[in-house]
Amino acid sequence: MPLNEAEWFAVTTWLTQYLFLDTDHPRTELLNHGFSEEFVAALPITTVSAENARSLVQAARRNIRQQVELLEAVNRLDRLSALPEITTAREFLRRLQEDLEIHTRRDTFRTCVLKNGTEAFIDRQELRETLRRFVDDQNKFVLAVDGDPDSGRSYTYTFLRHIAQHRGFRPVRVVLSRTSTASQVIRRLAAFLADPRAESRPFDPTRLNDLLPAIDDAVHWVVGQATAADEHYWLVLDECDKLDPRSDVWDFIGQLAMAIYEHAAVRGDQAPRLVLLGYGRSMYQLPYDLRGSLCWDTARVVERQDLHSFFDQYFHESPPRLSDTAQPDESVIAGLVDEAVDAVLRDSGVRDGDGDSYMRKICTAAEKAIRVYQTL
Repeated sequence: MPLNEAEWFAVTTWLTQYLFLDTDHPRTELLNHGFSEEFVAALPITTVSAENARSLVQAARRNIRQQVELLEAVNRLDRLSALPEITTAREFLRRLQEDLEIHTRRDTFRTCVLKNGTEAFIDRQELRETLRRFVDDQNKFVLAVDGDPDSGRSYTYTFLRHIAQHRGFRPVRVVLSRTSTASQVIRRLAAFLADPRAESRPFDPTRLNDLLPAIDDAVHWVVGQATAADEHYWLVLDECDKLDPRSDVWDFIGQLAMAIYEHAAVRGDQAPRLVLLGYGRSMYQLPYDLRGSLCWDTARVVERQDLHSFFDQYFHESPPRLSDTAQPDESVIAGLVDEAVDAVLRDSGVRDGDGDSYMRKICTAAEKAIRVYQTL
């Protein structure tokens, strides 16, 4: 399970306080703690401990192996080992090692259970293969996900975060609404991309009198920031179908896609990618130049056969231990699959008045079944 921003902040704090990075020779200190010469040589090192710790974490976050190596070094810090925080550091390392094992031994595009071994991502076989092609093809940089309401279009973001951990990109999401404006979306994206340590303010299109050129400039500023960053960003606009048909966000989406198209011609794969969730084929048409750069996926509501395939894969990958000596045979697994499917359909059909969508209820019920069978 990836670490969230608050957890990475804790790691940065430990490095600042307990790894001697404010010495005259911080690179030597890092080499002594087991970091490779190539990794250390690429770091922008100063004599300020906090800056060096941030640079170290930022560089390590680019791939899962470096994240594990960083947490291994953290867990070897003598000063930290005597403090209660070492328990948290060990848990962080365990989670990242689990991610690395998945990355090494399994096809991450086929993973059916995500965070902590309990978060269900059911079916979406077409999405999985579309994402595989999308990630590997540098000429594709716009992904649009369509589908009926309650079919799990927004839940696509959960799987994007899983893939991001293993394929080295950072998704940043803005959830749209009927009242969203282009300026609001630009400011939100700029806040994600701006360096929090920098004194400069994000580009503000409202400072100019001519709004359309201002938004166009702001779009290129946002894409330029994402392209110049050390991380590889995916910009995710969620719930596009909630937008007012007259919203200026529709024009903004087209300008954003074109700006990425133009930056990609110069910077290649370092340019960000754009993901549009809830973006139907009959909605605002993207510029014609993007026709060869667009991938489509259509979400659909999960049915019984989808649940059957999900639990069949899960029980074969993580068979419950019904005894101390033997693994369950195929007939036992088949029975468990049928039982789990029936339980999920039964639980998800309950009207509890909480307002959750059908797909959310399906996932919640599936995760409940997984937790039950993990106790066997």
